[in-house]
Amino acid sequence: MTFDAIGIAGSSLTVHRKWLDAIADNLANANTASPTSGPAFRARYIEAQAGPGTSGVYVAGVQEGDAAGRLVFEPSNPLADAEGYVRYPDIDLSEQMGSLIMAQRGYQANAQVVDRARTMYEAALQIGRSS
Repeated sequence: MTFDAIGIAGSSLTVHRKWLDAIADNLANANTASPTSGPAFRARYIEAQAGPGTSGVYVAGVQEGDAAGRLVFEPSNPLADAEGYVRYPDIDLSEQMGSLIMAQRGYQANAQVVDRARTMYEAALQIGRSS
C-alpha cells in the first residue's frame, strides 16, 4: 500500500514538473515578437491521463497553441512588416499564472504524500526490528 502511494504520487510529481516546465516556457515567450511572415511562438499545454488501474498518471501528450498568434501594430519594431505589424504569441498571462499556482500546489501536495509514505514505511521497519 505504501509503495503504491509513493508510485502514484511520484508519477504525479513527474506530470506536475512537466506542466511547470511548459508554463515557464509559455511565460518566458509571451512577449516574443516574430515577423508576420513566420509563425508565432506556440504555447505548450500538457495533456495528462490516468494510468491503468491505480498506477498513477502520465503525460499523454503536448498540445500546442495557435501559430497564427496575434498581430500587433509596432512600426518601430525591427521585425515589423511593411505595414508595421509584428506577430506575438496568443498567450493569456492570467491563465498561465492560474495554471502555475495549480501546478505548484499539486507538486507540493504530491511531494508531501511521498514524504509521509516514506515516514510510514520507516516506522513500519522500526516496528519490525523491535519485534
